[in-house]
Amino acid sequence: MCGINGFISNTFSVDQKKEIVQKMNVSLSHRGPDNDGLWSDELIALGHRRLSIIDLSSDGNQPFFSTDKRYVIIYNGELYNYKELKLELQRASQGSNDQPYFFKTNTDTEVVLAAFIRYGTKCLQLFNGMYAFAIYDTLEKKLTVARDRLGVKPLYYYYGEEGFLFSSEIRPIIQSKIKTFSLNKDVLAEYIMYQTVYAPNTIVKSVKMLLPGNYLEYQNNTASVAEYYSLNNFTKTITDLSYPETCAKVNELLTQSVHQRLVADVPFGAFLSGGIDSSAIVGLMSKVSSEKIQTFNISFDESEFSESKYAKLIAKKFNTQHHEIKLTPQDFLHQLPEALAAMDHPSGDGPNTYVVSKATKQAGVTMALSGIGGDEIFAGYDVFKRMMELQKKSWINALPLFSRKLTGYAVQKRKKTIAGYKIEELLGQQTINFNSAYPLNRSAFTYKELSEFIKNVDPYKNINSIVSKVPQIKDHLLSSVSISEINTYLQNVLLRDADQMSMAVALEVREPFLDYKLIDFVLGVNDEKKYPHTPKKLLIDSLGDLLPSEIVNRPKMGFTLPWQIWLKNDLKSFCEKNITEFSNYDFCNKKNVEDLWKRFLNNDNTVTWSRIWHLVVLNNWIKENNILA
Repeated sequence: MCGINGFISNTFSVDQKKEIVQKMNVSLSHRGPDNDGLWSDELIALGHRRLSIIDLSSDGNQPFFSTDKRYVIIYNGELYNYKELKLELQRASQGSNDQPYFFKTNTDTEVVLAAFIRYGTKCLQLFNGMYAFAIYDTLEKKLTVARDRLGVKPLYYYYGEEGFLFSSEIRPIIQSKIKTFSLNKDVLAEYIMYQTVYAPNTIVKSVKMLLPGNYLEYQNNTASVAEYYSLNNFTKTITDLSYPETCAKVNELLTQSVHQRLVADVPFGAFLSGGIDSSAIVGLMSKVSSEKIQTFNISFDESEFSESKYAKLIAKKFNTQHHEIKLTPQDFLHQLPEALAAMDHPSGDGPNTYVVSKATKQAGVTMALSGIGGDEIFAGYDVFKRMMELQKKSWINALPLFSRKLTGYAVQKRKKTIAGYKIEELLGQQTINFNSAYPLNRSAFTYKELSEFIKNVDPYKNINSIVSKVPQIKDHLLSSVSISEINTYLQNVLLRDADQMSMAVALEVREPFLDYKLIDFVLGVNDEKKYPHTPKKLLIDSLGDLLPSEIVNRPKMGFTLPWQIWLKNDLKSFCEKNITEFSNYDFCNKKNVEDLWKRFLNNDNTVTWSRIWHLVVLNNWIKENNILA
């Protein structure tokens, strides 16, 4: 796992481009402490920071060149099927002029480059992995950048009169200083509503994020983007297998995914919370690996926060080398400044991932498997149940709008909760359907609340664009929810935070649930097989007797900390300072923002800590990165 940077421009001199990319490389040193590489010609400069995982020798250093020096690649990621592709590329293609490629390293980087040389961008259809890479053709003066199907690895870019600048993180682009970057006020309401900004937009104006499953070509000062993979094509994978056959296929695909992700030349392990997803990964690791698995669990003395007893149960069952890392909430609190400093893109989440990653890295592991994605694919969240219930109540649309509005108002007055506000807003919609209900399910505020303290709001524009493209297929509502979850919350919160926080301590995280073959198959399974009565039933049945009943039947806990208490005590002055500064921006209604904070301090149950914290994080991030607001 690594960090990549590049700048292609006719405006800047060769020395200026080299200086800019080297500066960007320095700012990505945390992502790749093992090597620093830089190459340039008259048009482009490419930079690379290396974290060695496969082929630890200097052969894997980058930028990396083809044998004839025509092509040069910088690559961040892991290609899980690189060994199979390597064998294919070592053979001449029958019936064509494609000649065998003679490899000089054992890296997956060279396999990516060789596949591109033979197949062009069609090679992306062959790749199974997590990656973001750039390949430059020195003859055609053409740059190609690409990102993996599910968006595990990030790629940000700026395209303007100065040229084309790209990086694994946003901050190197800002720090390049090729122009003055400012806050993207067009997506501010979206950030406040959803605690993130959905790709391709970012919180920085003019800085974009390449969408998952996309590639970009830049030549003659022109950039063009194309899609090579979309989850929306799941309609092609709809299956009519029996339930036992479906379970067997899920088991096969997940086992294969775990096995592929164990290829590494460094010590590795797994995050083990003791929940179904992480326990399943550890159980399958123990089945396919000849080595003893190292597992890592963060535990607390406070029983309401700790899942350590479940993690111990799994560790004992699969005879892992278990590391229980005891932390107090104060340990998290003390590391909070580090976590905020590591945040490349502001988010309502992240510090938890940073502390877990840091503790795992300090235990001597460079790569860890994670259970991220299990809930999104196998209908583990409450949003799946809510959308199913909404589908059953489609008759509500037959009621007069004024009647629905009165009902919503009555519910809100009776409940006086966040849920009450959302029900009121939902019943006030002209049409209640998937496209109108899903965004509201995922929001931190209602539109009415948001408009009270932010001016000129349009929080639904981007998410409506994402959700409206998802196919609505009979008996596959859950697949539509899964795709929406993956394209919004998973990719733009969980994966972004997992990458920025783990790479801040040079730890690579791999997610077996995010194998595209597994996802494509499960999306093709109908609702009755996935959620006959309880969440994740298909996953549990597919695992057979792998997990003990104590894990399968225990209540879902999640990873929680006493934030509500911290914001009113230990973090009060920090939060108050940032909220006050935030309220002074010209896009805010100062009084109402300050009232939100006061209501939180006065224990208003409609103002939870999560509705405050991401505002604090945003203001702190703006200041730390000198963004014009």
